[in-house]
Amino acid sequence: MMWRVLRPFDPFRSVKAALGWLVILSVVITTVLIQVAYRSDIELQVIAIIAIIASLLVTQFVAHSLAAPLVEMTSAARAMARGNYSRRVRVSRRDELGDLALAFNRMAADLQSVDRQRKELVANVSHELRTPIAGLRAVLENVVDGVSEADPQTMATALRQTERLGRLVEQLLDLSRLENGVGVPLQPRGFEVEPYLTAVLHDATVALRRGHARTDVKFRLDVTPGHLVAHADPERLDQVVTNLVDNAVKHSPRNGQVTVVARPGNGPGGLVLEVLDEGPGIPQAQRELVFERFGRGTIDGVTPRDGGTGLGLAIARWAVDLHGGTIGVAESRRGCRIRLTLPGNALANN
Repeated sequence: MMWRVLRPFDPFRSVKAALGWLVILSVVITTVLIQVAYRSDIELQVIAIIAIIASLLVTQFVAHSLAAPLVEMTSAARAMARGNYSRRVRVSRRDELGDLALAFNRMAADLQSVDRQRKELVANVSHELRTPIAGLRAVLENVVDGVSEADPQTMATALRQTERLGRLVEQLLDLSRLENGVGVPLQPRGFEVEPYLTAVLHDATVALRRGHARTDVKFRLDVTPGHLVAHADPERLDQVVTNLVDNAVKHSPRNGQVTVVARPGNGPGGLVLEVLDEGPGIPQAQRELVFERFGRGTIDGVTPRDGGTGLGLAIARWAVDLHGGTIGVAESRRGCRIRLTLPGNALANN
């Protein structure tokens, strides 16, 4: 508290104090030299010249110390304008210029992170788009060249690639809404959870197995009580469940099992939904990262090739936030357990 009170008077912690002390020091030097002139044979004009030179030297020293950080920040800003976000400035002062240098470095780090995410998005989306486009092109070229007939099996292959492209486009559209802070109107209603999740899980199973070719993964639905009724927007909840099941399928071991569990929430119409897999799980340090945009978990320090774009869980959190609910990684003895809670009828009252 005392240091905070004394800061305006400390030349090492306040630019205003440094300039004030500069003026005081210049006046003191001039006064002392004038007193020396009156008590000696030195001419007053000589003393005045010496005083001016001394004041200029002190002013030059202080001005250089104040301007040096600004010059360094200007150079770093120009480098950033050319696309080099790795430049940082030295923080050697404790005053406002030091605070400015700290803020500048934080800004540079944020810009570097955004630039890295942009490059990762381009790389990830290009990778995700390349596979279905190449597959679709191969199928169509074979049909056009007469190598294969446009029979149901061939068209089903083309349809699988088209559906994969559609899912990626939907993710990018949702990302655009998320980035722009666009509010999406919800249409909550009451529905029976077990038949709803059975249909959603069946559709997700068909679509995901087409994309992943993971016919070895089994699915289990556990809804208690069987007549459980929830209050939410089914279309948005469908999006969340599909993303969670998608991730669970990707990280399941061979012949693994993905379980979807539904239980009543705290309030009327509330819902607690969990998706469990038997994969390697998510390390404690990465449990928040995976819900960030472009955030992808690692296994033994290596990002899996089939990790996707890093948008699925971020979009799932966005959809749950629209409901006023929560989503996160819960403790599990094996694999990964994602738990989301929806407030139910409380959503309609907000």
